[in-house]
Amino acid sequence: MQKSSLKKLLLLEDDLNLNETLTEFLEESGYAVTSVYSGSDAQDALYESPFDLLILDVNVPSPNGFELLQHARSEGVTTPAIYLTSRNGIEDLKEGYESGCDDYLRKPFEMQELRLRIDTLIQRNFFHNPSQKLQLCEHISYDTASDTLYHDEREIPLHAKEKRLLKLFLMHPDEQLTHEAISDHLWDYDEMPSDQSLRTYIKNLRKILGKDRIVSIKRYGYKFSTQ
Repeated sequence: MQKSSLKKLLLLEDDLNLNETLTEFLEESGYAVTSVYSGSDAQDALYESPFDLLILDVNVPSPNGFELLQHARSEGVTTPAIYLTSRNGIEDLKEGYESGCDDYLRKPFEMQELRLRIDTLIQRNFFHNPSQKLQLCEHISYDTASDTLYHDEREIPLHAKEKRLLKLFLMHPDEQLTHEAISDHLWDYDEMPSDQSLRTYIKNLRKILGKDRIVSIKRYGYKFSTQ
C-alpha cells in the first residue's frame, strides 16, 4: 500500500529547547517539520515552500507572530495557523484571531493537546475561507470541501495528481512555487517525480482554467494567477 506524503509544518519558536522538543515530538508524530527561530526566518521559509500548517510563537524577534501572519494573509497565504503564546489577555486573543489565526494555544500546554489541534485543522478544509465554493472563472468553480472542480453544475474529472496540484495552487494564490516544492507536494516518498508528467498536469489544468491562469516562471517554477 502506498504511503501518503508527510504533512509539512512550519514551526516558529525562538526558545531553543522548546523548539527542539516540539520538532522532535512532531516528527515522531509523523509530520515533516521546518523549524525556525525568528519572524524573518519564518517569512523566508514561507516564500520558499508551501506548508500544510503554521505553528507560530507570538513573542519572537521582529516580525512577531501576529505581524507575520497578518502580512502573510494580506499576501494571499491561506495556510491554517496556530498561535503559541503566554499572553492571556482577551485583547491579545482578539488580536490573534483578527490577524488570521485558526487556533490559539496558551503556554504551557500538553504536547498531545497540540497534536490534537494540528490533526483537527489538517483534517478540516485547508482553505482559510468560510465558503465551500471558490469561483475560479466564468462557469468554473471549485468545491473546497470535496476537492471537486465544476463547470457550472457538472463535475470536471481530474487525475488524482491534477487535483493535488490544483489544490496546492489554490492554497497559494499568486505565490511563486518552485519546481522542487511542487514535486515534493505531488509525489509521495516512494515515487519518482516526473517533469514530463508535471507539464502534462499543467497543460490539462490550463485547458480548463485558461492558459494565463498558471504562469510559468523560467528556471524556477509556476504561479497560479488570480488576475
